[in-house]
Amino acid sequence: MTMRREDVIRQVCEWMTYADDDLRLAQQALEFSRPCPYCLMAYHAQQRAEKYLKAYLVLRGVDFPYTRNIARLLELCSEHTDWRRALKEAEELTPFAISARYLGEDEPVSETEARRAVDVAARVREVVRQALGDEGVSW
Repeated sequence: MTMRREDVIRQVCEWMTYADDDLRLAQQALEFSRPCPYCLMAYHAQQRAEKYLKAYLVLRGVDFPYTRNIARLLELCSEHTDWRRALKEAEELTPFAISARYLGEDEPVSETEARRAVDVAARVREVVRQALGDEGVSW
């Protein structure tokens, strides 16, 4: 059954809202007393990028797998858009989906890495929101 466009747009906007909530949490972590939970900042940056890519896939009607793998999501997006190379750096966020959730799986995340993760996720947001806007999604 095909969803009505209004329902698709509503779902896309929900994905973006959840994604932006992740960013707010990452930014608020900077206000914590030291040591800041940098692994959580990076995790929420990864989540933001992931959710924005999934929002785009929802709009395009792509049934995406349950995955945290940014490279896989970019691959799925590339079947409908040409910005995969522009977001190649977002692939470096994938490990943060694991490191904050499972103890001992990775090295500690530094402040520099966490801030870069937030910047990369912001770039994903910018590119995807532009693409969504080009396809008539307003929020």
